[in-house]
Amino acid sequence: MSAVMPTEPAASTTAARRTQSISERLHYLWYLSRRSPLTLVGAAIILLVLIMIIAAPVIAPYNPDKVSLTARLLPPSAAHWFGTDEVGRDLFSRVIYGARASCGAAFMIVLISMSVGVLIGCFSGVVGGRVDTAIMRLMDVVLALPALVLAMALAAALGPSLFNSMLAVAIVRIPAYVRLARGQTLSLREQVFVKASRTFGASPFYILRWHILPNAMSPIIVQATLDLGGVVLIAAALSFIGLGAQPPTSEWGALVSSGRSYMLDQWWYATFPGLAILITAMGCNLVGDGIRDMLDPRLRGR
Repeated sequence: MSAVMPTEPAASTTAARRTQSISERLHYLWYLSRRSPLTLVGAAIILLVLIMIIAAPVIAPYNPDKVSLTARLLPPSAAHWFGTDEVGRDLFSRVIYGARASCGAAFMIVLISMSVGVLIGCFSGVVGGRVDTAIMRLMDVVLALPALVLAMALAAALGPSLFNSMLAVAIVRIPAYVRLARGQTLSLREQVFVKASRTFGASPFYILRWHILPNAMSPIIVQATLDLGGVVLIAAALSFIGLGAQPPTSEWGALVSSGRSYMLDQWWYATFPGLAILITAMGCNLVGDGIRDMLDPRLRGR
């Protein structure tokens, strides 16, 4: 018993230090956020979008797919905040549910492209040689083509659907993460701790898992956050031209596409989904800029 009892205060002290460290980091992030009000604006926008995604059934006043021909193309009013579409569906409800399709697709695109691109880039940088050369020449070929045009071609080849458009955009975005991860890997593999690990016989996969990835994630996270806004726009563009989400799915780009025929007389049809795309992309860019400033040591002392 005498040997066990002293470990309890030590364990509680360690837990208290961890809690204090987490609290200090949160306070530091809040301090940096207050120095950039635009970052807080972007965070508020992202939070609002997340609430829309999670609580869509609670927030939406109507079923987004309920047709009411007697209420077709009604202007914004107390009953229908964003008006109605050509078959009487409530546009406010459809925009709310559209956040699930548009933002959910954008998040999955960034997650897939980042995961695959980081693994390929780090592996290429660690292995080097002909494997590295072959991978990077392939990435150069993909990057040489316009991103939107290539995404359109892939989506058309796979067939029009939300899943296929997600896959097409994710493939197009992979090379950017490969180049970024490879650059970080080439820098990190010259560090002393990586050379020491290689000297003791560590395998490339061990070095990749325990040394490269943990130290290369900061710029990659910044890039992923900044990518979200652009991916929202690309995914909406594919849906706008009919290669993304198909009716009756509530998706912002598809809603803008449906409303363009009524733009002159029923302005609200395309305007509100378009504003949702614009505000969400702006919020992602503001948060991405804020995270970049927080993680940049050159800006911390300002």
